[in-house]
Amino acid sequence: MPGKIRQYFRDRKDDARDYAGGSGVIGKFVLIVLVVYLLVAVILGMYWSSEPETFSVREHTRSVANSMEREPVTGFATTVTMIRIAETLLDKPGGYISNDIFPPGLWLDNMPSWEFGVLVQLRDLSRAMRRDIARSQSQSAEDPDLIIAEPQLHFDSGSWAIPSTEAEYGRGIDALKRYLNRLSNPEQSNAQFFARADNLSNWLADLETRLGSLSRTLGESVGKASVSDAVANVDEDNPLAEETGSIDVKTPWTRIDDVFYEARGSSWALLHIFRAIEVDFRKVLQDKNAMASVKQIIIELEGAQGPMWSPVILNGSGFGIMANHSLTMAAYISRASAAISDMRDLLSRG
Repeated sequence: MPGKIRQYFRDRKDDARDYAGGSGVIGKFVLIVLVVYLLVAVILGMYWSSEPETFSVREHTRSVANSMEREPVTGFATTVTMIRIAETLLDKPGGYISNDIFPPGLWLDNMPSWEFGVLVQLRDLSRAMRRDIARSQSQSAEDPDLIIAEPQLHFDSGSWAIPSTEAEYGRGIDALKRYLNRLSNPEQSNAQFFARADNLSNWLADLETRLGSLSRTLGESVGKASVSDAVANVDEDNPLAEETGSIDVKTPWTRIDDVFYEARGSSWALLHIFRAIEVDFRKVLQDKNAMASVKQIIIELEGAQGPMWSPVILNGSGFGIMANHSLTMAAYISRASAAISDMRDLLSRG
């Protein structure tokens, strides 16, 4: 009997050793899979974070017109450019990342900020198209496809499923394609694009406030005095009184790169939009002597798309040794905004 007991415990010990050995193999396998997954995720994340290249608006317009066997009528360049920009959001490396819930998209923040900058400009232009550009006057009916496209592009940018953001934006793109097809079809006259000075000026007014906000936030990377505090501290009764200090407003260091890439996305989209405006609004721009302003805007936006040689967004002081990418971007955005202001002034003149 004692021998059987010893044999029983010896067998149990062997079973435990075999189990431990099996668990060790499984643990090593899981660890290897995890390491490989993380390595692949990091490499994919770096690839997905690369910004899309700019494209030739004129060449793309000619290509689409030839494929549709249509003449590039007024409004054709702007519409195909909107479609190309929206498709780039969905088809670039990694696809649309802002609503990802799994790595590596979940870990990325620069590219979602870039996407948001592009999306803001698409939304503003689609609203201007629906509200002004595709209507002859305030009492005119809205275009049926732009009625669909504008709210679709305003859909929640972070919805992963039921419905997904990509599906909703895709419906907006399809609506823009239907509008383009009707606009360029000589047998249909129910799609319009009015390249007038007032329509363009209305959109530019919204854009000017967008760029002003971006420029201010970029400049606050090093901290700036609050204008409202400075005004509140003025002694109205004694102009010689010393003004009390105000608290500096500064962009949190965790958001500096997000603001920078939002500006990069906005300037990328606007660069192509203004190149399309240069085509579709050429007559009114020449009549108002505003072509130089458009060229100036395009030059500044091209400068904002300069290649990034630094792996991180540097935030040196304004006159310090290290670079400050936010202030550099703010300079380009501010000059583009100033040119837009000049352009609006020219468009408003008789």
